[in-house]
Amino acid sequence: MKYIVAVLKPHKLDAVRDALSNIGVNGMTVSEVKGYGRQRGQAEIYRGTEYQVHFVPKAKIEVAVSDAQLDATVEAIQTTAETGKIGDGKIFVMELANTVRIRTGEQGEDAL
Repeated sequence: MKYIVAVLKPHKLDAVRDALSNIGVNGMTVSEVKGYGRQRGQAEIYRGTEYQVHFVPKAKIEVAVSDAQLDATVEAIQTTAETGKIGDGKIFVMELANTVRIRTGEQGEDAL
């Protein structure tokens, strides 16, 4: 099993959710986060005055998938979230040791 964390532009969230649903990935956790990468924030203009925004709003999604779903999931996130502009985000893939469904006690891939 794998645990995927993706940080992307907030306006791409619904499209990514739809793309993941279409390939059979059910369930995700979404957080509103702020951060920056290589772009080091961005310049904003408010009432004619330019100021620097150091932390850019992003959406973070977390998804647990089986090993068989990994490639399709990463591809769906990457192709759907891409705008071709700086700040599109990142996808992190980690090994997931175990999963337990609290209600039934199911473990491993059965709990996904």
